[in-house]
Amino acid sequence: MQAFAPFASTRTGLTRTAAAVVLLAAAISANAATIPTTPNNFYVSPTGSDTAAGTKAAPFKTLARAAKAATKAGTTVFVTPGTYAGGFKTTANGTAASRIYWVSTTKWGAKIVPPASSTNNSAWDNRGNYISIIGFDIDGSKLGSGTKWVHGIYTGGSYNVIEGNHVHHMATTIPCNSAGGSAIGVDSYYKGVKGDVIGNVVNDIGPAGCTYVQGIYHSTSGTIKNNIIYRVGSAAIHLWHDATDVQIVNNTVSSSVFGIIVGGGDFYFTKAGANNVQVHNNIVYDNKYGISEQGTTGKGNTYKNNLVTKNTTYNFQLRNGLKDNGTISSEPLFAGYSRTAALPDYKLTTSSPAVGRGLATYAPAADIDGKARGGAVDMGAYQR
Repeated sequence: MQAFAPFASTRTGLTRTAAAVVLLAAAISANAATIPTTPNNFYVSPTGSDTAAGTKAAPFKTLARAAKAATKAGTTVFVTPGTYAGGFKTTANGTAASRIYWVSTTKWGAKIVPPASSTNNSAWDNRGNYISIIGFDIDGSKLGSGTKWVHGIYTGGSYNVIEGNHVHHMATTIPCNSAGGSAIGVDSYYKGVKGDVIGNVVNDIGPAGCTYVQGIYHSTSGTIKNNIIYRVGSAAIHLWHDATDVQIVNNTVSSSVFGIIVGGGDFYFTKAGANNVQVHNNIVYDNKYGISEQGTTGKGNTYKNNLVTKNTTYNFQLRNGLKDNGTISSEPLFAGYSRTAALPDYKLTTSSPAVGRGLATYAPAADIDGKARGGAVDMGAYQR
């Protein structure tokens, strides 16, 4: 299997002009993403021109052109609704104090699709540090000629955040082979650390039963929180390679082969295995396998207050004498569950046993829609 990299949320408070607040309202409110004022700003529009200045009045046309301009820490790239060719790479670095933000001004309004003739196997290949990618729709359903996409958003840098994106129909028709792929990949191969994957929707990923293509594939430290993942040909959430010190909290996972895999192997820089991994408040429902430890794992992993049921082969398979605690084995009672619907409704009904049964420790302050969780934390990506 192949690897991926990290994202960390080092966010400060935000103030913007009224116009910018309106521009970012959908992306911010839907994802609770904090996007502070930056001294450098570029704009991208499907009606723009790559010979333009990249200003709001004269925007760029492509994300590839914006990537050449957005080279300084403290930069925001605003991408307006429309369809854009993917297959580009971002390499610039932000800093802890001045990140680089890529923002779809309307949640899922900026759609990234394969170009007519692709030369890359990734929709978005990020190698920079302190990068935030927020609110995009990555759609791999209509392949052109050339290299087929097997990665949606891949990041090999450090302290990166992938938040509020919809990554779907990726690598569903490719031959299954060990080169691997994923919808969202956070990789330690380039020594990346601290990657945060927050509030994304991931669905219809990989050929059915192909063990090499994952939903969220994480091989370093960081967090995986508030995500909804379904219909993945292998694992919805998969830790591997050098993964360690990861919080997997308040995710909703269904209709896949594996729900959550915690493990280490095929190491790059360490052989310690996956340790200090907290798996809390997740709903893992209606998969072939539930939550399992594989490869090399440590004794510091915890599995608390998860709803895990209707996984046909097993619900839990842990190692090192570890036991799950506070597990609920009842139907989650989603508002509109379906194995086949384009966007099933994973919100919790009033009578769901997941309501109020999560732990506050490690739980995100708000749910996938930005609704405050408060003191009574629900399981899964949604707060009732």
